[in-house]
Amino acid sequence: MKKIFFMIALITAIFTQSGFAQQKNDQPAALLLSYYSIKDALIADNAKLAAVKAAEFVKTLNGGDYKTIDAAQQKTLTENAGKIAASNELKSQRDYFAVLSTHIIALAKTSRLSAEPVYELYCPMKKSSWLSNKQAIRNPYFGSSMLTCGKVSETIK
Repeated sequence: MKKIFFMIALITAIFTQSGFAQQKNDQPAALLLSYYSIKDALIADNAKLAAVKAAEFVKTLNGGDYKTIDAAQQKTLTENAGKIAASNELKSQRDYFAVLSTHIIALAKTSRLSAEPVYELYCPMKKSSWLSNKQAIRNPYFGSSMLTCGKVSETIK
């Protein structure tokens, strides 16, 4: 009986630890998905949603154990997303998003944020880049007024 109880406890411990390990491995992907949700809100010209999604990004960033993000990077990402969250003006949010994107792109190039390819897209009118999980151009800097302005400049694998 003791052997059975011990085996059950051992199996439970193994599955619990692998579940926590999986959660930690998913944290960079969760951060990237959170970034994508800000981008999608800006594409939709929705300042209120962009602010909400930026606040969620900050929460995701501060709630994770990101060993690949140093303290200075984390602070910069938090500040820039925080500026988007604090703003209700689409133009300002897009300006802050350009700075956030610069930092998240640098992070994506030094750390694996996703098992899937990540596309760096470039807007020549804004002279800024952003990340997407799709090659199709959906411009967050101009939204509906210039939705397809841009090009894929790099694929990050």
